[in-house]
Amino acid sequence: MSQPPTLHVSSHPAILHKLAVLRDVATEPKKFREVVRELSWLLGYEALADVQVRPRTIRTPIEEMEAGELADRIGLVPILRAGLGMVDAMLELMPTAEVWHLGLFRDERTLQPVEYYNKLPDSATVDLCLILDPMLATGGSATAAIDVLKKWGAARIKLVNLIAAPEGVAAVAAAHPDVEIHCAALDRQLNEKGYIMPGLGDAGDRQFGTGKAG
Repeated sequence: MSQPPTLHVSSHPAILHKLAVLRDVATEPKKFREVVRELSWLLGYEALADVQVRPRTIRTPIEEMEAGELADRIGLVPILRAGLGMVDAMLELMPTAEVWHLGLFRDERTLQPVEYYNKLPDSATVDLCLILDPMLATGGSATAAIDVLKKWGAARIKLVNLIAAPEGVAAVAAAHPDVEIHCAALDRQLNEKGYIMPGLGDAGDRQFGTGKAG
């Protein structure tokens, strides 16, 4: 299956190394959260490579020069609850970013997303939205989140995921071909329960110590 041009799978050695730690069933919640943060920083760095900058005149200790400063207003939209672990790393990269939370859960019977929390302001206040969610599985939650943000008025949207499944990538690309996807790995497939294989289990459970990995 050919992948859409909007999909960006990182091949950075540091990302590959940290991803192995994240997948390992023996990795405990504290370490898991640390690695989620580190991977998010690295992926965010790549996802933000094309944001707009504007000129700014500054003075160094030696002389005056023309420098650059961020022109785009950045919005971070973590999908509750697993996306919360990715926010701090993104704020380290972009301290002026706005953070808006979306609550979506997957109905275990239908595997469809259900929105339960949305505190976005009345109209879009940013130029670029980064949707943060460790796993892009069926693509249902991602597609629903993009729908919400487009109705809100977001001009540009990117997905930042740690691991993606081909089914999720295809679903997002079909519904929103203008949305770029940045991830650390594209895995093999989904199982009958909608979990990514080989994946890393439930990202929320593994971050917060609830349930069992698997």
